[in-house]
Amino acid sequence: MGCLFCERPGAHVVFEDSMSVAFLDHRPVFRGDCLLVPKVHYETLGDLPTEVIGPLFANAQKLARGVQHAMEAEGTFVAINNRVSQSVPHVHIHVVPRRKGDGLRGFFWPRQKYRDEEEMREVRDAIRSAVVW
Repeated sequence: MGCLFCERPGAHVVFEDSMSVAFLDHRPVFRGDCLLVPKVHYETLGDLPTEVIGPLFANAQKLARGVQHAMEAEGTFVAINNRVSQSVPHVHIHVVPRRKGDGLRGFFWPRQKYRDEEEMREVRDAIRSAVVW
């Protein structure tokens, strides 16, 4: 298949169970930056079967606790890129150790304001109608 995260050559594995594996990011934001991936290849969050989501995020929680403790961090940043900025087309969860004053400024992109309350309602309604409840 040729997927870097399925093959994981030279990966420095920090956690593994029957459904997922976590390893150090080879281009870390900070030391201890890890990636958690399901062992079965899924490209995006939307592709994950429902029965995989719970165990995968339980492992993300376990990894976040472990990274915070091992790196003596004050917290963690947990994120998923979904297609845009997803450098490897295999769903992966970033777990990055954080400390106050570490230089990471919240999100990595500029914030944008809504034009007004009406625009917020329009966006809210569009998303509500698209989400399958």
